[in-house]
Amino acid sequence: MFDLQIDGPIARLALQRPEARNAIPLAGWAELGATAQKAGAEARILILSGMPGGVFCAGADIADFDGFRDDPAARSGFREAIRQGLDALRDLPIPTIALVEGACYGAGVAVAMACAMRVAARSARFAITPAKLGISYPQEDVHRLVALTGPGQAARLLFSAGSIDGAEAHRIGLVEILADGNAALAVEDLALAMAANDAASLATLKRSIRLASAGIVRDDDQDHLFEELLGSSASADRLRAYRNRPR
Repeated sequence: MFDLQIDGPIARLALQRPEARNAIPLAGWAELGATAQKAGAEARILILSGMPGGVFCAGADIADFDGFRDDPAARSGFREAIRQGLDALRDLPIPTIALVEGACYGAGVAVAMACAMRVAARSARFAITPAKLGISYPQEDVHRLVALTGPGQAARLLFSAGSIDGAEAHRIGLVEILADGNAALAVEDLALAMAANDAASLATLKRSIRLASAGIVRDDDQDHLFEELLGSSASADRLRAYRNRPR
């Protein structure tokens, strides 16, 4: 259900299961992780999207849920499968952008939150609906939600299970960019701007952001990476090009 296309430095990973509104079945979480890791190994930027102009992701496939009711091991396996898929996406060393057009519900919001940043069309709709189904939301995903929106807005989304549009998602911090026009074109422009930068710098900066998000102020490995980049041939080449740029 995941279509990966790699075009030079940019990987485009699209959810393509229209018959289920891109809901991810149990086996799909491992596929998500493996496909994301392939993109991370072969490209410098990853754009994750749903169907062009349509649904991003309706969440986890509720058709699987009946099998969990009387099987504690299956319930644990489901939670772990989601965790491993999302962690693989989160841990990619390359910048990742979620392009959200249309519906983004339940675990689909968790998929978007596992990316480094989110761009939404005004037509996007976000809802986190476990309370409607009598279930909860994985703690790691609640943590990401609170980090993005704050506890009050997280409570609003989780307790009401109501939907919000792209503009409201942008206002509360769930998405970083609200595209007034063509959201896909806006993401392409952003990805191209990122891809023009140094790959090692991007990976180091992404690691630094993750450390800062975890409350880590100083890290010896990060200090070493900083110093390595200062002495790299890539840095020397880029500094030379910058100094010789047309004025």
